[in-house]
Amino acid sequence: MVKFAVIDTETTWGDAVMSIGIVIAEADNFEPIEQRYYILTPFKNHGGMYTHALYAGGIRPDLECSREQAVRDLSALLSGHGVTAIFAYNAAFDKRHMPELSHLAWYDIMKLAAYRQHNPKIPGNAECHGTGRLKSGYGVESVYRMLSEEDAYCELHNALTDALDELTIMKLLNHELGRYARI
Repeated sequence: MVKFAVIDTETTWGDAVMSIGIVIAEADNFEPIEQRYYILTPFKNHGGMYTHALYAGGIRPDLECSREQAVRDLSALLSGHGVTAIFAYNAAFDKRHMPELSHLAWYDIMKLAAYRQHNPKIPGNAECHGTGRLKSGYGVESVYRMLSEEDAYCELHNALTDALDELTIMKLLNHELGRYARI
């Protein structure tokens, strides 16, 4: 694998995708090489927990369009880079919301980030299950703070910035892509 993608979706109160953020990165150094941000119409107007973050920090979408148009563009982007693997934090959620991409290999970042044996920054006094998984505090924001030691970090819940943050988590974990289990 030469390149891979990290994806994040945000949904409406009715569980429809209202935005998609995707970052293409190089497998050898986890550096982003291209990114896209889609806001889906009419779903952006349906309201959701993170509707306020659609344009957070002045971020503008590459496309504000129908889901069908976004998926066509997204598929062309992935194909153009030869991407066959998608990573996401809690990947089952994003995979369920993006069935058009189910033919690709999906991997869950959280499956390494939330486990003591894979995340050396998990404090010794943190409560974990017998499997080594944190009992709480294993969301993107908590894990990002843990790994980066940036206590002031706050997840924006903008699909693009979240995808970039999830890529940073992968880089900070410093595991080879082969360590991530396919879902």
